Amino acid sequence: MDNQKKRSTFTGSLGFVLAAAGSAVGLGNIWRFPYLAARDGGGLFLVVYVILALTFGFTLLTTEIAIGRKNGQSPLTAYGAMHPKMKWLGTIACAVPMIILPYYCVIGGWVLKYLSVYVTGQGAAAVADGFFTGFITAQWEPIIWFAIFIGATIFVVYKGVDKGIEKLSKVLMPLLFLLICGIAIFSLTLSHTDAAGVTRTGLQGLKIYLIPNFEGMTAGKFLRVVTDAMGQLFFSISVAMGIMVTYGSYVKKDINLNKSVNHIEICDTGVALIAGMMIIPAVYAFMGNEGLSFAGPSLMFVALPKVFGAMSPVIGTAVGIVFFLTVSFAALTSSVSILEAIVSSFMDKFHMDRKKACIVASVIAVVLGLIVCLGYNVFYFEAAVPAGGQILDIMDYLSNSVLMPIVAIATCILIGWMAKPNSITDEVKLGGVKFGREKLYVVMIKYVTPIMLFVLLLTSAGILKL
Repeated sequence: MDNQKKRSTFTGSLGFVLAAAGSAVGLGNIWRFPYLAARDGGGLFLVVYVILALTFGFTLLTTEIAIGRKNGQSPLTAYGAMHPKMKWLGTIACAVPMIILPYYCVIGGWVLKYLSVYVTGQGAAAVADGFFTGFITAQWEPIIWFAIFIGATIFVVYKGVDKGIEKLSKVLMPLLFLLICGIAIFSLTLSHTDAAGVTRTGLQGLKIYLIPNFEGMTAGKFLRVVTDAMGQLFFSISVAMGIMVTYGSYVKKDINLNKSVNHIEICDTGVALIAGMMIIPAVYAFMGNEGLSFAGPSLMFVALPKVFGAMSPVIGTAVGIVFFLTVSFAALTSSVSILEAIVSSFMDKFHMDRKKACIVASVIAVVLGLIVCLGYNVFYFEAAVPAGGQILDIMDYLSNSVLMPIVAIATCILIGWMAKPNSITDEVKLGGVKFGREKLYVVMIKYVTPIMLFVLLLTSAGILKL
């Protein structure tokens, strides 16, 4: 209780929801969700995603936020507080954000670079083949942009929970939502006639996105749709990396956790759906079905600049500025939450003050981030891991495909079978709060979610092919 009294807190439920949603709304919503939706039957993927958000995602979000608030501690110590035999889980849960933060900030630097290109009216240069590769393989420029991005991240976290994270979230999240909605509406108005005389429109792309496509659907393909949606949701909602445990520890006891989780679900899912509406119609109009095969960095830094370049110079530049500004906001709110999970853990475990914990965590992140930047030139090599083999790819594979599913599975075992589900449901129901999905939660945390996570671990690690 003493720790809870001394601990920083969000000023209210709005600040908490916006901060948690800001963490959840990141690069994955923008560069992976649209690709999966286009590949996996459009509306079919969307329906599966929403169902999983209300069951699978709800279970994991509720669990981690409640663990944080119940103990008033960050992940490095909170899991051990739930059960002494699970102290090791806190170590892994803290290691995940330490691996993710450096390369996430490197990518954030890439976003700032592209934003600067469009702000200075040089958007035409970004259309050229090899522009992106030339930039990331340069020795110094990526380091400069990485330094700017991680510097902004450190500044916000250094300011603290209410004056830094909450204040940033209250400004950026509404702006982010407005910008995404604005670009989405603009995308629907687009039309383009290619060299072959074929005219495609944004509205046609919207149909591909929203209308379920069952053509060639088999049991195996449907299973892939489910696992794709589950994987996207899992990585999108910021669980299994200590963030939601940390943010939960800053939530006051009188805040309705059940309602807050519902709001976070709505924000994250809503932004993901609108992000698809922002990207798929535009990419389809200018690049056809071939453009919908792009995902990840190739979508954001190669395909979309070509789309902007095909517009008139003034409109293309304006849309490029707004788009990369939007992505910068999404990346910053996420990187802040990742660093906060590390800083909070250091404060709890080693009894550091925020200033010292922030400096230590930042030094580690900067050193690793420099190694990631140099991984495309000085330290370049290729390793045999799925989805690429540079240093960034290896760190991403280790954190996202291996450690995060392991943390989530162990969390289900901890709550479902060791500490028991009522350790969470009782926390949610504090103050007489009604927990409408309590029975669903118990079944999901004990049986369904760990099985789904095990399948996700096998598929994301490349062991199970679908």
